[in-house]
Amino acid sequence: MRPLTEEETKTMFEKLSKYEKILKLATNFSRDKLMSVGTCFGKFTKTKKFRLHITALDFLAPYAKFKVWVKPGTEQSFLYGNHVLKSGLGRITENTMQYQGVVVYSMADVPLGFGVAAKSTQECRRVDPMSIVVFHQADVGEFIRNEETLT
Repeated sequence: MRPLTEEETKTMFEKLSKYEKILKLATNFSRDKLMSVGTCFGKFTKTKKFRLHITALDFLAPYAKFKVWVKPGTEQSFLYGNHVLKSGLGRITENTMQYQGVVVYSMADVPLGFGVAAKSTQECRRVDPMSIVVFHQADVGEFIRNEETLT
């Protein structure tokens, strides 16, 4: 792990502003003395964008505004890193817009991962069963698939 630049620190703190208590405690230490704080929520890409990591799922899932539930047969496919098709869609939060970030749940309300809505709620009702409705971003199966590289 490398220390964050000032710009990256600002971006991360803005993204995680809901968790201010932990962040305030972390500011009591200088950056060169602080190795890590709590859970890894994500990583910065080379283009300076922040990508959520699956380790943030347990913290963000209870507060998710937009959710997608997948049918039992689709759970395993999603956990292998595949997108969600309309045929595997159980339900979706009303008024979900296209390209909105969503938390993917099983029908038993177990959070499985993150995704991006490929279609809005209204479009999902009209598309054919083989259309992609949620683009896969991260899932709990990554712990097993990428065991060596996760930090």
